[in-house]
Amino acid sequence: MSSAITSTRHASCLVVTIDSPPVNALTEEILEAVAEAVAAAAEDPAVGAVILTGAGRTFVAGADIRMLERIAAGEEPPLRFNEAMARIEQSPKPVIAALNGPALGGGLELAMACHYRVAAQGIQVGQPEVKLGLIPGAGGTQRLPRLAGVEKAMEMCAFGEPAGAAAALEAGILDRIVEGGAVEGAVALAAEGVAVRRTRDRQDRLSDGAAAESLAALFTEACAKRMPRQAAPPAAVDAVAAAARLAFDEGLRYEKKGFEECLEGEQSKALMHVFFAERATGRVPGLPAGVQPLAVRAAAVAGAGTMGSGIAMCFANAGLPVLLADSSAEHLERGLANIRRNYEAAAGKGRLSAEQVQARLALIRPVRGYDGFETADIVVEAVFEELALKQHVFRTLDGIARPGAVLATNTSTLDVDAIAASTRRPDSVLGMHFFSPANVMRLVEVVRGRATAPHVIATVMELSRRLKKLPVLAGNCFGFIGNRMFAPYRAQAVSLVEQGAPVRQVDEALTNWGMAMGPLAVGDLVGLDVYWLIRQEALRLGIPHTPCASFEDELYKLGRHGQKSRAGWYVYGDGRRAGDDPEVARLVREYSSWQGIEQRAWSERDIRERTLLALINEGARILDEGIALRASDIDVVFVNGFGFPAWRGGPMHYAAALGLDRVRDRLQALYDAEGPYWKPAPLNWTT
Repeated sequence: MSSAITSTRHASCLVVTIDSPPVNALTEEILEAVAEAVAAAAEDPAVGAVILTGAGRTFVAGADIRMLERIAAGEEPPLRFNEAMARIEQSPKPVIAALNGPALGGGLELAMACHYRVAAQGIQVGQPEVKLGLIPGAGGTQRLPRLAGVEKAMEMCAFGEPAGAAAALEAGILDRIVEGGAVEGAVALAAEGVAVRRTRDRQDRLSDGAAAESLAALFTEACAKRMPRQAAPPAAVDAVAAAARLAFDEGLRYEKKGFEECLEGEQSKALMHVFFAERATGRVPGLPAGVQPLAVRAAAVAGAGTMGSGIAMCFANAGLPVLLADSSAEHLERGLANIRRNYEAAAGKGRLSAEQVQARLALIRPVRGYDGFETADIVVEAVFEELALKQHVFRTLDGIARPGAVLATNTSTLDVDAIAASTRRPDSVLGMHFFSPANVMRLVEVVRGRATAPHVIATVMELSRRLKKLPVLAGNCFGFIGNRMFAPYRAQAVSLVEQGAPVRQVDEALTNWGMAMGPLAVGDLVGLDVYWLIRQEALRLGIPHTPCASFEDELYKLGRHGQKSRAGWYVYGDGRRAGDDPEVARLVREYSSWQGIEQRAWSERDIRERTLLALINEGARILDEGIALRASDIDVVFVNGFGFPAWRGGPMHYAAALGLDRVRDRLQALYDAEGPYWKPAPLNWTT
């Protein structure tokens, strides 16, 4: 028997516990050991029922993803979970799943193979396999509709969102929710003399085949809108629909085929890559052994604009008291109003209670100047993106903040070392670049300055996770990882328009491919005035690959700053719907004629190649310079900060999947034809 399985007696019940930290992930060995324990209990006359539970705070959070990777790579045989699940389900004695914590993916499939499910308060159940580009592969698409009905099963399997205990009970997935421990509740249920009741034999919740197919059509359409171009969601819907028209064993075979097709596909490989890449960001090589993060009990934010107010919310959301300061009473009042509006919107959607809203608002204390900043363990500066202004703020903070306090700048592009040099404690300074909106976006670039102390890095990496953020360590350069790479990507988009590509065609070439927004629409959202300032600073510093002139500069000079001015690359009426503007097309033609830029027709493929090659090549430079620790960190930044489709794995994974030799050849061809801009960077990473 696996060392991850323990068996103990509780009254007339055998309690089988899965103990495989941290999340009790299922492997073939563990599931086989569970099946063996159930079979042994069936032969023991002293055992009346078997109770299956998990150690710690989790029942089972899914199958071991490394195992799935090995199966996809052909290093292990195909998944054989169904055989063990069948042996558990065929037990002649009642098998009760005691859900002490989340039962997700393979965990819910295991629970559904049991005859009853008893859960503690607050647990969640779900089939989130689509988030890894998969469908349930151990009976989830066949047992779930027999418990919860076809519609609920399609919803859970196609969209991957978990259900809380109360919703799962109402749906029929759970049989009982208990106030105390789940094992004790399962023992009590067993004492009632419950009979064996196999999920596979239940038919009362299944739709007929025609009704299931009608639901499948609706859900497939919803998948196309909500998760476009992803293969797993409609495959999950199809497999659930099969439960209504096929016998159980035949349905399992249908599910297995769909699961294996997804597992062998590029989307699943990409999503698994992102899953592990996100977990790797916390490993920072080079920090001294035993370095300890500082305790952070109170925070302060300088600047109450959009970013500052959002950052203050991040601290309050984590239960940390935070001072929010601004030199302008008007700005401070507006920032607090935005915070309150955001919290009230969350309450209106049922995400927060009224009590939680008040508790979080109470943690945010507005101040004029820097009153009270000497009590903060960390101060985050979030003023306007101007180096001289930020240096002035840091000189002031240097004289106010307590010794040892972390001083973080939220700059998105500027030199962290130049900011740190305005203090007498550069070892306490680093970048903490939140992405907008800060209270929503997970990503934080933690920017290491030349003098930043190791314990300061460790503190901010740990604090970011405490704030439920995803920290990625970056070196100090103009734009760090994300914005430095995004600049040549957007520059290519502008260049393509200058060379004859319609504005919307450029954006749609990328959104049709999977990007959340087109690069020109992003400019309108962020503000063309912001990008103009960034370009001027890049030109001042002599940053390579910054265009000396750009048609976007002309839009800026005309006051077309994007959504904020209702005109940029597009025009905007009420709301944020972008309309094509013939005036922009006319202005581009005039500009290109004046600059002598040759015009031509562009295909979507050409547009994607040039923009994505510019992105990948800059990523390779960043990696070669050590600005990013690993290629997968770059992927995490672009998936979580820039709308790169996770199911393509991020730009560096995508390049590796294409073949780095192929990418190098295309860059070399462009370099030979068009010059230094396209000089290939070293392309030698693996993902």
